[in-house]
Amino acid sequence: MSGTEIVIILVAIGSGSLLKSITGMGVPLVAVPTISLFIGLEEAVIVTALPNLLLNAVLAWRERSHLRSTRDLPVLGSAGVVGAVLGTLLLVTVPDEPLVVLLAVAVFWYVVLFFRTPDRAIPPEVSRRWAPVVGLGGGFLQGSIGISGPLVGTWIHSYRLDRQGFILSVTVLFALAGTAQLVVLVAGDELSGLWLATLLACGPALAAVPLGTRLRDRLSSRSFDRLIAVMLGISAVVLLVRSFG
Repeated sequence: MSGTEIVIILVAIGSGSLLKSITGMGVPLVAVPTISLFIGLEEAVIVTALPNLLLNAVLAWRERSHLRSTRDLPVLGSAGVVGAVLGTLLLVTVPDEPLVVLLAVAVFWYVVLFFRTPDRAIPPEVSRRWAPVVGLGGGFLQGSIGISGPLVGTWIHSYRLDRQGFILSVTVLFALAGTAQLVVLVAGDELSGLWLATLLACGPALAAVPLGTRLRDRLSSRSFDRLIAVMLGISAVVLLVRSFG
C-alpha cells in the first residue's frame, strides 16, 4: 500500500470519526465509500473495521451511565452478532443491490415521516417483536458491506430516546457487530497487508472524540434529532451511489 493511499485512509477515517462522535454514525458512511475509490470495496470494509470498533467502544463507554435510557439492547445486540458473522463470511459472494434498494427506500420513507410527525415513536410492544429481525439485518449489513447505520440508526431513532440513550444504543450495537466482524476477518487472515494502515487509522479515530462530543453537547434535543434524520437520509444516498454509481 502506497503512502498516498495510507494518507487517504487516515483522512477519511478521521473525518468519519468526527461525524460519528457527534451523531453516533459516520465512519463507514464517510470512510468506506471514499477509501473504496482507491483500494477497492472489500479492502475498504476490512481496513475500517478495527478503528470503527475502537471508536464505538470508546463512545459507548463514555455514555455507559445512560443504560436505563436504552431499549431492546440485549436482543438487538445478540442478533447483530449472529448477522455480522454471516455477513462477513459471505462478504464476497452476496449480491447486495436488491437489499440496498429496499433499505434505501425504507430509510427515505422514515425520514419523510419523521419531518412530518417528529414526535411519533415505535411503541415498546412493537419494538420487542421486531428487534431480533432488525438486529440480525443490521449485523448482516455490517459484515457484508461494512455499513449498518441506515438500518440500526433508523430503528433506534424511531424509539425517540434522549441523545445519550441513542448514542449508547447505536455504538453498543455497532461495537458488538464490529467485534464479530473483526474476529472473522482476523481468523481468515483478511487483514494481511492492511495491518499498518488499520493500526495507524486508530489514531485519528480516537483523536476526533473530544471535539465531536463537545460539538454534540452544543446541540439542542430537537436539533440533534433532526441531524440524525438528515444523516440517515445521507446514508441511504451513500448506499445507492456505492452500489450503482
